[in-house]
Amino acid sequence: MKLLVFAHTPPPHHGQSYMVKLMLDGFGGDRRRSQESGVGSQESEVACYHVNARFSEDMEDIGAFRFEKAMLVLRYCVEAIWCRFRYGIDSFYYVPAPGKRAALYRDWIVMLLCRPFFRHFIHHWHAVGLGDWLQSEGTWLERWLTHWLLGRPALGIALAIPSMRDALWFRTGRVEIVANGIPDPCPDFDTAVLPRRRARLAARRALLAGTAPTAAERTSAGADPEIFHVLYLAHCTREKGIFDTLDGVALANAQLAAARSPLRVQLTVAGLFLRDDEEAEFKARTARPDLAGAVHYAGFIGGQEKAALLRESDCLCFPSYYPAEGQPVNLIEALASGLPILTTRWRTIPDLLPTKYPRYVEPRSPQSIAEQLCACADDAAFADLRARFLQLFTEEQHVSFLRSAITRMRDAAQSS
Repeated sequence: MKLLVFAHTPPPHHGQSYMVKLMLDGFGGDRRRSQESGVGSQESEVACYHVNARFSEDMEDIGAFRFEKAMLVLRYCVEAIWCRFRYGIDSFYYVPAPGKRAALYRDWIVMLLCRPFFRHFIHHWHAVGLGDWLQSEGTWLERWLTHWLLGRPALGIALAIPSMRDALWFRTGRVEIVANGIPDPCPDFDTAVLPRRRARLAARRALLAGTAPTAAERTSAGADPEIFHVLYLAHCTREKGIFDTLDGVALANAQLAAARSPLRVQLTVAGLFLRDDEEAEFKARTARPDLAGAVHYAGFIGGQEKAALLRESDCLCFPSYYPAEGQPVNLIEALASGLPILTTRWRTIPDLLPTKYPRYVEPRSPQSIAEQLCACADDAAFADLRARFLQLFTEEQHVSFLRSAITRMRDAAQSS
């Protein structure tokens, strides 16, 4: 089966672009590039022909309108139509926009130009909530046009049951659930990561009981068991919880100090700011006395640096209420690392975590974050979180389920 993949890969780097890259790699790469270069590619039941529809140069540019973007839309559509006839492709893979007008209008143009030339359309709903946004914020004309142009695709791929709403709103012919999955960032979890997490927990418990850890215990625990290392790993936006996290850390440290606890919370923020005013607010907030020395801003990190930070942290804090939140890759990375997670019951997030998971916080509630941070210092569920990753969210499972969903759509179309 030949599939035209009309979606961008990093840069800029975010969950959606990363998952598109993993899909392409898992399906054997871009067949067009290999044919043009004369270098063979890995055989796959789904042969991908990639139009790298990159409209933004960096994270700050995502969702913004520029005249150059309109020209890029036309260029990418012409490229897709050329591929349609050059390689005989009849299936079109697309990631619809979230509830943002500039991105939605781009989708209109893509569908208006490309839909007449392809027989089967696949919508992968990495962003959640477009249908709800159109119902609550869109005009009747926007709802009608969007439904006319994007409606009735052959296949809609949802991340979890709660994110099926968009596929159903667009009257999708076939809906499949395919969870995200990533390469294992901790292949040595059992031999290196888990023993360190348990050693740090034992040392914290000893400190709370009034017993000083021995030198050997401190070495096993990473030398600073009295510091509870919290990680915020995401775009630094209000809706993803950066400012609630800051306030929660400040409150937690105040509560620990009032209780004369030997523990203190240290926050590392890893991610980019998308707005200058929020970056300025972050700098002003972290300069206040209640956060003095408690926050380190690492900026954007990736690769081995990110893997090391996940290993060395004691907790991930991600109190998101971002309207288009899908299935955040940072939470899957935390599961793979056996890293306790503080997060919200927002969108599809609960589907990522074990049943009856206890570390949920309320959106916009620093007090809830502070309480859970103090409780999380005694959390021992490292192996359970890792098992959740291995059971549901590996790269191999993701690629296999995605391939099966697409080939089932093909088989159903051929038999009809």
